[in-house]
Amino acid sequence: MYDRCVDLGDARRYLYRAEWQSFPDVLIFASEPQVKRHPHYAAAKVGDARSASALVEDILATTGLEAVRSLIAQFKPRLLAVHALESVGMNAIPRVLANRLSKELGLPLESGVSQLNRVTHTGKSGYHRLAFPAVFDGSPRAADYLLVDDFIGQGGTIANLRGHVHSLGGTVVGALALAGKHYSSKLQLQGETLQRLRGKHGNQLEEWWISTFGYGFDRLTESEALYLFRSDSFDVITTRLATARGAGD
Repeated sequence: MYDRCVDLGDARRYLYRAEWQSFPDVLIFASEPQVKRHPHYAAAKVGDARSASALVEDILATTGLEAVRSLIAQFKPRLLAVHALESVGMNAIPRVLANRLSKELGLPLESGVSQLNRVTHTGKSGYHRLAFPAVFDGSPRAADYLLVDDFIGQGGTIANLRGHVHSLGGTVVGALALAGKHYSSKLQLQGETLQRLRGKHGNQLEEWWISTFGYGFDRLTESEALYLFRSDSFDVITTRLATARGAGD
């Protein structure tokens, strides 16, 4: 039916996206340049817990935690950090940030979920990020969760982790990241963006997307949808995704 195939392998079996409902904007503590220029960032990114602690302490010292308290409001969620293996080591920043928030806010930690695949999103194109979705395994309890990551770009990793939690009976009340761009904070797809995407690319691309990724355009993040909207055509999108998969991760 389709002239280009993107084979996700075993990842396709674990990939799930939940309906957005009313999902709050992601809380971002600092800009991407501010975090990446920090002297401890590189070591923290590849697994040095002491460097990650120094980085987190310095960022939180300038931002505080009032925004986190406001985000969770009346909830007492469990903190679930993105447990991701980078190309050269295990990223220590999400875990250290979650531990710090747990101590300061008295929130429990959830450790029963891990990322199954290694994806190298740092510095990669939007097509690469879409072609290599992060997928998760583990059985979180049926509870409220606050997701924690070091960086948010298109938001696909958070959306996939949220989907995994929801598929097993949990509820994600919000998410936060140490760094990211301002526009990345809005994960929930806006109705106008969805209409524009469908209007430009028609049914063909969405049907292909469902057959490839297992969910429709309504479960894309706002940034993902805008990225696809800016692409010229069905052929451009499917070719570049297939090329990204072919190049490997």
